[in-house]
Amino acid sequence: MATEKRVMNCIMCPMGCELTVTLDGGKFVSVTGNTCPRGAKYAQDEVTAPKRMLTSTVRIKGGFLPLLPVVSKTVMPKGKVLEAARALRSVEVQAPVKAGDVVVADILGTGVDIIASRNMAAKN
Repeated sequence: MATEKRVMNCIMCPMGCELTVTLDGGKFVSVTGNTCPRGAKYAQDEVTAPKRMLTSTVRIKGGFLPLLPVVSKTVMPKGKVLEAARALRSVEVQAPVKAGDVVVADILGTGVDIIASRNMAAKN
C-alpha cells in the first residue's frame, strides 16, 4: 500500500499545532508538527480510532425545566455518537437529579456512561 499524509490541527491545547500524520497501509507511522506529547497522542488516536464527547438533553419529569442537559462521562467512538444521541431521545428521568448522576449506564455497550451535567430540582 502507499504512504499517505494527513494534515490536521491539534485540539489538545490552545496552541493549535498543525500536525502532519504519516500512514503506511492505513497504519500510523509518525507525526510531526506537535510541540508536546499530547499532540502526538491525539494525532495517532484521531487517525486510528477517533473518539468524541457527546452532549445532549433528555426529557425530565417533574423538573423545573422540560429537558435535562447530559454529557458522556468520557469519550466514545466517533462512529457511535449519532446512534447514542438517537437512543437518548427515548430516555426520560425523574426529578430531582444531581450533576454527575448516571442517566444511562454503558450506552450502546460502549462502556461509556451518560451523566447529568447540572442539578435539576423537582417542582413543588
